[in-house]
Amino acid sequence: MYTIFKNNTSIILTDNLNDKNKICFYFWEKIQLGQLLKHAEKNNIAELIFYYADLEMMWNEFVKSFVIIEAAGGIVENQSNELLFIFRNNKWDLPKGKIEKGERTDEAAIREVQEECGMENVKIEEFISKTYHIYSEKGEDILKITHWYKMFSDETDLSPQLEEAITEVVWKDKIQIREALLNTYPNIKMLVEDLKKLD
Repeated sequence: MYTIFKNNTSIILTDNLNDKNKICFYFWEKIQLGQLLKHAEKNNIAELIFYYADLEMMWNEFVKSFVIIEAAGGIVENQSNELLFIFRNNKWDLPKGKIEKGERTDEAAIREVQEECGMENVKIEEFISKTYHIYSEKGEDILKITHWYKMFSDETDLSPQLEEAITEVVWKDKIQIREALLNTYPNIKMLVEDLKKLD
């Protein structure tokens, strides 16, 4: 299954028929993707479910509709089990950015965390997952695929990358994380909740 976010709409690609009785369930071969996404945005539809028996074939067809941008980022934890958050564009977010040409995803993730948070000592522990979100820029529909790594650091001397419109870099405990998730992006909320198993 793939979950892709476009603003407040979750787009689910599945090869499972369990959801076929839901209102916004569609057979992939019967839809016009562009029209359906516009309809969902205009009518503030929370979820679209697309079904096809061959999930990977559907995914390959889906991505052909977009310009692909690959990014990488970090879910950084310290010894106190706090998570590192940045504040950008009036929302709490996790440090991430575009992968440069010739750069591995893990290298990009480390670099972006260091640049955006003013850190030096960050260690990758493991790859977590990818997130997907769609946005429009200069008349193009873009699908951003972000590779996320679980990282560790105990640095306390943090410095936001102001030129990237980041105004705060802070460690947050469990209560503060819950508060931050009330003002973040759906893919970040899903990622953090899956990792931290927040109540």
